Amino acid sequence: MSRIAATFARLQGQGRKALIPYVTAGFPYADITPELMQGMVAAGADVIELGVPFSDPMADGPVIQRAGEHALRLNIGTRQVLDMVRQFRQHDGATPVVLMGYANPVERYDQTHGGGAFIRDAAQAGVDGVLIVDYPPEECEAFAAQLRAAGMDLIFLLAPTSTDERMAQVARIASGYVYYVSLKGVTGAGNLDTDAVGAMLPRIRRHVKVPVGVGFGIRDAASAQAVGRVADAVVIGSRIIQLIEEQPRDKVVAAASEFLRTIRAALDS
Repeated sequence: MSRIAATFARLQGQGRKALIPYVTAGFPYADITPELMQGMVAAGADVIELGVPFSDPMADGPVIQRAGEHALRLNIGTRQVLDMVRQFRQHDGATPVVLMGYANPVERYDQTHGGGAFIRDAAQAGVDGVLIVDYPPEECEAFAAQLRAAGMDLIFLLAPTSTDERMAQVARIASGYVYYVSLKGVTGAGNLDTDAVGAMLPRIRRHVKVPVGVGFGIRDAASAQAVGRVADAVVIGSRIIQLIEEQPRDKVVAAASEFLRTIRAALDS
């Protein structure tokens, strides 16, 4: 059983929902990410999604785009992201880490370091899952099998526009969890319709047997609590990035942790 599966099984046994914060690796300071990850776990995070900076992030809104551009200016690439995971693993061997990003950095890493290098090095660093926004399920069955062989999960996005056929395709190879994008738009968009989310999740679960996390548009304890009533996990990214982007270095971890504690309390209530 993977660390992700074990985490969801434990939470299900406790009657609790997973809290999954997203942060961009290397933001807002190049060396702060492992410390920030530890702080988020202490505040109640169950899984961490770590964004791999990329110059053309098609699914990301302006907040996460700015964070990625900032990290790229600090020379944060895939190799540096894997180093951050290794540093985190020196202190935490239990919390799952999912790399979220795009195909280009993964394929460029293999071009630079040799075929299969990304999967090999990610597994050695302690990565538990990978979410590649622009890898459709019909084109990455081999990649999914290689990840599973290395003990990692391939996580897919589903959207309000996903057809039953698409859900079935995802269900065939997804593992860990699936990430339901709660609205038509990019990260950080507003107008979360929790009733629509609640109506969509039973349809997803008819096809998908792994846990379902919901993200995009969740910004506070109330929206997290509402989504947590129907989903297995709540994913929050843009709001965390907003909270830490203007902080001095010594306030970053505290700002993120304080916010996540309010979300954790809301989910547990």
